[in-house]
Amino acid sequence: MAGFRQHVPAHADITMVAHPSVTLLVDLSDSECLVYDAHRQRGRGSVLIGLLPGDLRTGGPVGECLQIRLEPVAAAAVLGASNELSGTVVALEDFWGRDAGRAEETLRAAGSWDERFAIAAEFLGRRLGTHPPVDPEVAHTWRRIRAGRGLMRVDGLADEVGWSRKRLSARSRSQLGITPKRVARLVRFDHAAHLLAAGHPAAGVAAESGYADQSHLHREVRAFAGLTPAAVAVAPWLAIDHVAWPSSSPTRRRACDGKTEAVDQYPLLAQAPRGVAPPEVDSTSAGSNGNPGPC
Repeated sequence: MAGFRQHVPAHADITMVAHPSVTLLVDLSDSECLVYDAHRQRGRGSVLIGLLPGDLRTGGPVGECLQIRLEPVAAAAVLGASNELSGTVVALEDFWGRDAGRAEETLRAAGSWDERFAIAAEFLGRRLGTHPPVDPEVAHTWRRIRAGRGLMRVDGLADEVGWSRKRLSARSRSQLGITPKRVARLVRFDHAAHLLAAGHPAAGVAAESGYADQSHLHREVRAFAGLTPAAVAVAPWLAIDHVAWPSSSPTRRRACDGKTEAVDQYPLLAQAPRGVAPPEVDSTSAGSNGNPGPC
């Protein structure tokens, strides 16, 4: 999780970069200030963003916003296993009904970001167990691909879980909304995007991320983000990642200009069993070292 606060009343316009997670953006402004534009349709307010959302931009004069990222296995446990987890951009109210509005009101009234993080964790935790879990084989495959930074062979993963490649692909698509092969491409792109954001040159990123050459990297970045590698390197969508955006990063300072900060971060353990208290908050003040926080 991350909390964002806009210091200057200015209109923001951010291109969202694909990420291997399902994302919830909760608008905590006094009115629906968050605007999102996807698939040539525009919406306002809190939004649920599935995997591979395509061409997506957000913006508006947003005062405060809570961002929550859920890995697909956790998202399926909270939201339900569905192929709609891929390509979905939908108003949170349309997905959760009145519960979304009640959650927004409670979060908006909270006195601190720590309190908001705890409320959000409890809200999501109540939904664990309300949907059938994904198959252990599918969850194992996802974890292995993530750990291997997208360089795992699908045939080998199918052998590990004792399934055919066809069955593994079908079950993964039905439960996570994405096939293992597509997962590997997304995870490989995500690793490359983080290296680019950390300031590494494109040629070195291509080699370290497993691409055939720099042109291959360029094509994949275009396919997933609709941007060039240089544009991805300064994309605020990655800004809450302390690996991609260390406090000393000159890229972060250029991108944000001090107008917006990620005021706190909270490592959400979305799959903790019911009845277990939320993990201790690991809060960091993004602007406390004299550098403007990420936007």
